[in-house]
Amino acid sequence: MSTCTKNTEPPTNIMIRFPSPIRCWLAGALLASAFPAFAAPPPEKPNIVFILADDMGIGDCTAYNPESKIPTPNIDRLAAQGMRFTDAHAAASVCVPSRYGLLTGKYAFRTWDQFPPQFPNLHDPKQPTIASILKQGGYETAAIGKWHLGMQPLMKEGKVRYSPNTVGFDYFFGMEQSLDTEPYYYVENDRMVAAPTGHTDGQQGDPSKCSNPGSQGAMWREGAIAPGFVHEKCLPLMAAKGVEYLKGRPKDGKPFFLYLALPAPHAPWLPQPEFRGNSGAGDYGDYMVEVDNIVGQVMATLKEKGLEGNTLLIFSSDNGPLWFPADVKHYGHSAAGTWRGWKGQFYEGGHREPFIARWPGKVAPGSTSNHVVDFTDMMATFADIAGVEMPEGAGPDSFTILPALLGKEAARSSRTDLISEDHGGARLAIRQGDWKMGLPIKTYKIVNGNITPDAIIDPSKLELYNLKDDPGEKKNLTSINPGKAAALFELLKASIRKGSSR
Repeated sequence: MSTCTKNTEPPTNIMIRFPSPIRCWLAGALLASAFPAFAAPPPEKPNIVFILADDMGIGDCTAYNPESKIPTPNIDRLAAQGMRFTDAHAAASVCVPSRYGLLTGKYAFRTWDQFPPQFPNLHDPKQPTIASILKQGGYETAAIGKWHLGMQPLMKEGKVRYSPNTVGFDYFFGMEQSLDTEPYYYVENDRMVAAPTGHTDGQQGDPSKCSNPGSQGAMWREGAIAPGFVHEKCLPLMAAKGVEYLKGRPKDGKPFFLYLALPAPHAPWLPQPEFRGNSGAGDYGDYMVEVDNIVGQVMATLKEKGLEGNTLLIFSSDNGPLWFPADVKHYGHSAAGTWRGWKGQFYEGGHREPFIARWPGKVAPGSTSNHVVDFTDMMATFADIAGVEMPEGAGPDSFTILPALLGKEAARSSRTDLISEDHGGARLAIRQGDWKMGLPIKTYKIVNGNITPDAIIDPSKLELYNLKDDPGEKKNLTSINPGKAAALFELLKASIRKGSSR
């Protein structure tokens, strides 16, 4: 069961007593409004803006970690104006399956038996996405930023196959994948802005600024690059495109959905000059300060355009930080907060995320919720908001969080367990209540959505934790409570066979 707390607000249920003739007129008006001919118009559907950071930790913003070495005034202001969730999770601890879960309401391991995944699975016309669901509800939809769910450059045509336009987005501007992975080029809708016909030698991070210069710092890999593509200019460009889109709304009176997927603070860490030296966590922290500034730009634009009052604005990150113990020691900054682990692990630091939602008049300002949230829940939530019935079989791992947003108890079946994964299901963990069981790598295989072979796994290699007593996941309780570990393993197998959490 979740709880929600909020700051004390002035009372709003003040009774105004009118003179007698006016009371009679009001009574008649209220009586008339009970008949269909005088029914009030349906409430206006809110715009939805979902800002997704890349490789940001829950400990990076001061709204979640007062000891953070990174100032995040805009994210903190968003939390003060909305609801801060303390038990929210990415659908996986790495980029691709996490984004797949966000867009489809379905855990990626149900679709992919291997990593890297077969990207075209996302583009099955029978596979609904949050964009296609919202389009059914009359929304205009846009995705700007990092896609990372499969594009195939068609060099001769100057186009890409598997554009976001094919899965429900009316407009797209962004990149095929991460800013450290070639090819480096921009795409607008299904056209390349410029084809990646050039070459970059890549570069390593500075070992004095990060513990792993091959995956951190100002590094990117060698490979194809488009003429004029400059890594340092990518994040400001995505921010400008997002603001430009918002300034063009509303359009044709339609509500809109903007998925703004920032490529930061994922490597390469390339903060603009005005943000350098603004944190106590090196280039990573400064890059995160720039992310915070972009959140502020979005908030300012919504206010300037008069859209703030009817927009659900959500901020989160796709997985945990790539920030190792040596980085914590060097800078005195814990990007994962008090949680164990980092990106690519099923420990909490790999997937427990900041998740902040602001919706004026609906979400209580300054409130906090411990409702368990997974990225997969966005499909059912957005369908509820848009008044759309999800197609049969859609969002098999999606549970609406609308009641939690509104500060109410769930009015329907809600999530009873949570599954987390790392590289396309190479390691899985399942949580039920305070108990969490993790499977070790190479002790099983997923084939066609089933763990095989069923019984061949060394029980001693299971990892069992009680998050209430041991939130840092320091004490493996498998040897002490093998029955609980085995029961959770059976629950995981049953969920995989069923193909759904719902």
